[in-house]
Amino acid sequence: MAATVKSEQTRRQLIDSALELFRTQGYAKTTMRSIAEAAGVSVGNAYYYFRSKDELVAELYRQLQDEHRSRALPLLREGHNLGEHLKLILLAHLDILEPYHDFGAHFLRLAMPPSPSSAADRRSRRNTADDGVGRAKSIALFRQAVTVSRPQPPLAIRDDLPELLWLVHMGITLFWIYDRSPGQTRSRRLAHSVAPLTAKLVILSRLPVVRNIVEDVVHLFQGARRDD
Repeated sequence: MAATVKSEQTRRQLIDSALELFRTQGYAKTTMRSIAEAAGVSVGNAYYYFRSKDELVAELYRQLQDEHRSRALPLLREGHNLGEHLKLILLAHLDILEPYHDFGAHFLRLAMPPSPSSAADRRSRRNTADDGVGRAKSIALFRQAVTVSRPQPPLAIRDDLPELLWLVHMGITLFWIYDRSPGQTRSRRLAHSVAPLTAKLVILSRLPVVRNIVEDVVHLFQGARRDD
């Protein structure tokens, strides 16, 4: 038990030290040796826990996604509309990411699913990056939002909607990465606007002309997913 606690403390020290160095020196200039020295552990010990800076960032991002799910899930209420749920999820994510804006691009790279050229590459990526760090948990959060929302989305797109909403969520995250406004206020305004607009398009997909467009998007997405 004591060994487990010490192990977790060491992991936490390495992550905290890496964060501080990323902020003060920048990601590119920070080395595993400097992280180990700041954490007060040997370089060999640092590599025992994390094989690279990317693994450190992946672990941090995984923890942030768990925090996002824990914070957003209780806010999803039976009977609220999809736009309200989507806005809550998007804003909660921006709140959690805010302290880490300087290296947000690394988060996005870890979050997006890989598109390797071979089966061996796919196996390797899945072992190291979970085929998109935290992606499954994030999509599950959107699935819950869809499930409890009223009115319910049209049946034709209901199964694929959580992943489509996750892509909207990734689009907001990409905007946030390059947002230089104070406190990334433009990203928050965008989330406020995109959430109800997305919900309206989902409801309007009941209309034949809109449904055809939405179904084309779904089919395009399904085709891209089969190619992974």
